Amino acid sequence: MKKLFSILTMVLLAIMLGLAGCSQGSSTTSETSDQDQGSTEESGPIAINQEIPDQEILSKGPDGESAVSAKTLVLTEEEVQKIKEGNYKAAIVMHYAGNDWATAQIEGLKATFSRMGIEVVAVTDAQFKAEKQVSDIETVLAKDPDIIVGIPVDPVSTASAFKKAADAGVKVVFMDNKPNNLEAGKDYISVVSADNYGNGVQAAEIMAEELGGKGHIGVIYHDADYFVTKQRVEAFEKTITEKYPDIKIVERGGIVAPNDGEKVASGMLTKNRNLEGMFVVWDVPAEGALAAARTAGRNDLVITTIDLGTTVAIDIASDGMIKGLGAQLPYDQGISEAILAGYGLLGKEAPAYVAVPALKVTPDNVLDSWKLVYSKEAPDTIQEAAK
Repeated sequence: MKKLFSILTMVLLAIMLGLAGCSQGSSTTSETSDQDQGSTEESGPIAINQEIPDQEILSKGPDGESAVSAKTLVLTEEEVQKIKEGNYKAAIVMHYAGNDWATAQIEGLKATFSRMGIEVVAVTDAQFKAEKQVSDIETVLAKDPDIIVGIPVDPVSTASAFKKAADAGVKVVFMDNKPNNLEAGKDYISVVSADNYGNGVQAAEIMAEELGGKGHIGVIYHDADYFVTKQRVEAFEKTITEKYPDIKIVERGGIVAPNDGEKVASGMLTKNRNLEGMFVVWDVPAEGALAAARTAGRNDLVITTIDLGTTVAIDIASDGMIKGLGAQLPYDQGISEAILAGYGLLGKEAPAYVAVPALKVTPDNVLDSWKLVYSKEAPDTIQEAAK
């Protein structure tokens, strides 16, 4: 009888352990889902990922403002609850939504707004066309949002549309740049960006290391009045010129649209047969430069850029021509923008310019960097390339 009792006890114990294991597994899945979707049931204060490295912010704001680190922003649990009680609505007005950077920004915004009980009523894509963005803003205003988070396609031609939103009482937060003649604290809450100057410095340092401090390089810049892309190129060129005098910038070429990269890079390689390196202002045109180099049979070309997109990450991980880059942290930039929108709703004082620290990405840390940038594991394609 004792033996039977012992056996039954062991069986019951095994069943209980099994159920506990299932329960724990379900809980983990639920927590992951909440993080991905921004569950409104998640409580506690809201802040960006505090594991982001503490680095000096080198960028200045659109009007020359000193940057405040995004790591200092926080909404307390009590403030979040107060915002939830307002049943607010938000709209996201993008200049372009067709890359990993934009997707991560939108995901960070949506997840954080959800935690704040804020309904996202619209996400628009201007496809880099100023006139479309003006139309998008008109459409969005018809939905009566309390918040607009946007990135102007052009600081001049979109200014009146964003000013109209501000005059209507909408709390406006900008990504990266602001329209001309709009004032922080009056027409908008804040501008949030990466440390674009710092990322330009990182791209230059990687270039110099790969070239051994000497060589001939080209620079592909953004031929537009765009604050953040200007900072990247300025930082790259100044770092190369001042720290590495044996590296000569022998050719510069401008792009207007992201898909211009291949054409400009191809012309640059044709004109300069001895070109050893190329800096490209962000990852999408860098993909074009990569294609141009392959077509020209220049597999020895060293390319650096800004922004950790899927294609460039695969090339870095597989020890291709793209040797590294300076990465933005767009998911956490999205969180920061949502927090600052909350500041506006609460009447809480906000800094005019906020930046997320720069991140140096090389083959040695590309998988860890992806997780830090996007708050999730790298896709299988990148993990396979890293092997």
